[in-house]
This record gives sequence, structure tokens and C-alpha cells, in this order.
Amino acid sequence: MHYLVTGGCGFIGGHFIRMVLRHEPALTVTNLDLLTYAGNPENLSVVAAESGGRYQFVHGDIADEEITGRLFAGTKFDAVINFAAESMVDRSIARPRPFVHSNVTGASVLVAAARAAGVRFVQVSTDEVYGSLGDSGSFTEQSPLDPSNPYAASKAAADLLVLANHRTFAQDVIVLRCSNNYGTNQHPEKLIPRMILCALRDEPLPLYGDGLNVRDWIHVTDHCAAILAAISRGRSGEVYNIGADNERPNIETVRAILHHLGKPDSLISYVTDRPGHDRRYAINSSKSRRELGWKPKRQWEEALAETINWYARQQPSG
Repeated sequence: MHYLVTGGCGFIGGHFIRMVLRHEPALTVTNLDLLTYAGNPENLSVVAAESGGRYQFVHGDIADEEITGRLFAGTKFDAVINFAAESMVDRSIARPRPFVHSNVTGASVLVAAARAAGVRFVQVSTDEVYGSLGDSGSFTEQSPLDPSNPYAASKAAADLLVLANHRTFAQDVIVLRCSNNYGTNQHPEKLIPRMILCALRDEPLPLYGDGLNVRDWIHVTDHCAAILAAISRGRSGEVYNIGADNERPNIETVRAILHHLGKPDSLISYVTDRPGHDRRYAINSSKSRRELGWKPKRQWEEALAETINWYARQQPSG
């Protein structure tokens, strides 16, 4: 088996590559990554060295038809898993164009190359395409798409392009929409690592609005396990929601970080809310559990403590 993973030097893609190379001894992975600011090849240095030649890195843009064409012409892949994306909401509000290029044009080029090669295509998406929930209920795969910001809109557009390829060409595609991920190696612009690093430095922890925006947190390894299950067991043309039933207001998450580190709540600094900030996300992942034979395993308190401790160990001593 040979997988083409795009964006594999990023947070979730890096965890996925490490997981499959360590647990699937007959598997080979090619990683196509542009190495933007959020891509770090050091995330894969150890597993690449231990892979015995089963890992190949290719520097390039998924929106570049020449690069993707050469890859598919030279290698027979068994699946394509598209992690490559611009993913920071604040950046998308300031500069939407790179999000259209990577998330929409890139997905369009990549899914077309996969169709020509007759390869299963897995689009790694987000629950943010559904927009904001009220105080009750949860997103299902039938929930209408209602994105609130340019990032979410670009991911929704990519999802629709991928699914349209299934309806038009009967292409073998799957779309996975996951809730907020956390874990080691995440870029420090994201909520949990940013708050951990600020707390470790005794700096103010900037929290949007009243801190009561609710997110459904899932550990990145549980997400990767769901992706692996979808590659082998997912039905073509289907959307699968991936969540951990772990809804928490942001203020609760931030306080948990502070308490674990023995830091005072007075470090929390409420800042002006960002435009279009979704109030609540919640994922109904019963379809994934039923059809993919998957369920999350990591417990929030233990996994969050493990994540905090990892970031603490990365800080220079003295």
C-alpha cells in the first residue's frame, strides 16, 4: 500500500503519518507539502529516519498541476489524504486569497489528479463549515453548510467540489468533518498551545469576547484513527463527522491549563471578539462510530495534561 498525504508536515498530517508508518509495516507514504509557516519537517524527522525508506518528502504546492501530475505519473497510489490547507480563521479574515488558493484551487487540482488515476480521495475538512449552533443540538452530516468566515467558506467550497466529483464522475471520494483537534506539535497560533505558552511565560492569556464560545475537543490521535478507518471502511461519496462529545467553553479550557500549571486565573485577559466568531460547535459522530467501527479513546483530562507537559518540556530552561 502507498498513500499520498498532502500537508503532512502540519499538525494533523504529521500525526497521521507517524501513526501509519509505525503501525502499518507494509505501508509507504509520500508527503507533498509546500512548507508554509505552519509546516515543520522536523515533526517527521525521527519517524522518517526509522521508516526504512518507506517515507518520501516532496516539496510542492497541491495547486500546481505539473507537480501533482508528475507524482501520479511516477507512482501508483492506493489513497490520497488531503490535509493541506490554510486553517487559521484570523488569518483568513485579514487575507482570504491564500485560503482560496490552497483550500479551493488546491483541492480541485488534487481531486482531479486522483480521479484520473482512479485513486480513493479523502478530504480532511472541519466542523466549521456548518457555522454556529444554538444552545442545543449537534451537527449531523445533513446539517446545512453555513460558514461564518473565509476559512470555513473555503473548506465548504472544497467539500462541495469533492462531492460533486463523486456525483458527476462516480469518483471514489470521502469527506471527513472533524471538531477541534488538540495534542502535541500543534502550531502556537491555535488556542490550546497559545494559552499554554503564554501561561508558561507568565504572560496575559488573550481570550476572545466573554470566553463562553463552546468547542468540541478531540485528541489528534483519535482523529487520525478515524481517518485510517475511513480509508478502508468508508462508503464512497459519503460525509462523516468526527467528534469526541467533549464540549467545553473556552474559558473552562483556559482555566484547566492555568490550574495544571499552577498559574493564577488573573493571567486571563479578555480581548475584543473577532468578527463572525461562531458561538458553539458540537458534532454528532454516530454515523462514523456505526459505519467505520471507530470511537475516540483519549480522555480529556489525561490527554490535555499530557499536551501541556509536552509544551512545557519544549521550553528553554533557565
